[in-house]
Amino acid sequence: QVQLVESGGGLVQPGGSLRLSCAASGSFVSIYAMSWYRQGPGTQRELVAFIGSGGSTNYADSVKGRFTISRDSAKNTVYLQMNNLKPEDTAVYYCNAAIGRTWASKLDYWGQGTQVTVSS
Repeated sequence: QVQLVESGGGLVQPGGSLRLSCAASGSFVSIYAMSWYRQGPGTQRELVAFIGSGGSTNYADSVKGRFTISRDSAKNTVYLQMNNLKPEDTAVYYCNAAIGRTWASKLDYWGQGTQVTVSS
């Protein structure tokens, strides 16, 4: 069984910062790409940031220059540093990872989500 557990969400004022973490646990041989998605009230889930197994990154235009995705392969963990937060960043943030339980398989896994609320 593979689990992704997120932490670090909360309430923050506009202009503030938060750091989300997502740790993978269970039985697997490799973690490939890792991503953060978010879903705001009444909106579809959208990709926020992506990091490949080699460290390449990509960001949604709305967060470029404010958010930074990184990963610690030794800890099987991906991070999302969020700076200069805006009310429109309010959403449930989900971690996603492509994980191989064997060298012949690769499946997408999702975390349970963590709420980020930006409000004064």
